[in-house]
Amino acid sequence: MSFFASRGILVSQGSKVSIMSSAPKRSLAGLTFILLVLVSSIAFGAPRDRDRKSRWTPSSFFVQGGSGDTDTYAYTVGAAWDWNWQRQLSIGRLTGYTEVAVGRWQHDISASKDSQWFTQVGATPVLRLYPEAGDGRWFTEIGIGANYIAPLYLTDRKHFSTKFNFGDHAAVGRILDNEGRSSVALRYQHFSNAGIDSPNPGENFTQLRFSYQF
Repeated sequence: MSFFASRGILVSQGSKVSIMSSAPKRSLAGLTFILLVLVSSIAFGAPRDRDRKSRWTPSSFFVQGGSGDTDTYAYTVGAAWDWNWQRQLSIGRLTGYTEVAVGRWQHDISASKDSQWFTQVGATPVLRLYPEAGDGRWFTEIGIGANYIAPLYLTDRKHFSTKFNFGDHAAVGRILDNEGRSSVALRYQHFSNAGIDSPNPGENFTQLRFSYQF
């Protein structure tokens, strides 16, 4: 039996089997990331009021922790820079920020008591929406960023093929005080290379974040 692949379709004698190409997924992730980077760059470079801090000074700092879907746990710290930008929409107020995070992943090896450790460094533009309904303290957000994970994520459960990976997340959170300095958010975050190389199993984390503005 002879096989050949053409444009994501695998053809054999008397049969045709469709194969989902990774190109659309990779293109969508790349375009979304580029769009968010452009928006954040424009907003970040916008003129600021004289009484505001330098654009290079972080707006807030955060700590977060959570678990993945294969006995992997993530512990992360980072800083965020608010964009000098907002839009009032019919559903609420849209804002954004750019974050830089450094995390440590701990994977517990199932066949022993040993653990593997990995370091994750990432930068992510994020869009945040404060819904029109409610008291103005609740928010939702989405983001997609670039991440470097080293050493290569190889465990007894999953094998990544690249150290570079996209990290996208969705979150819901709430401002905790009247001054808006502290907040807490529940985040669902996915890491994968968007089909740049195979295998690409991805890793998913559910994490709790606490942020504070000094």
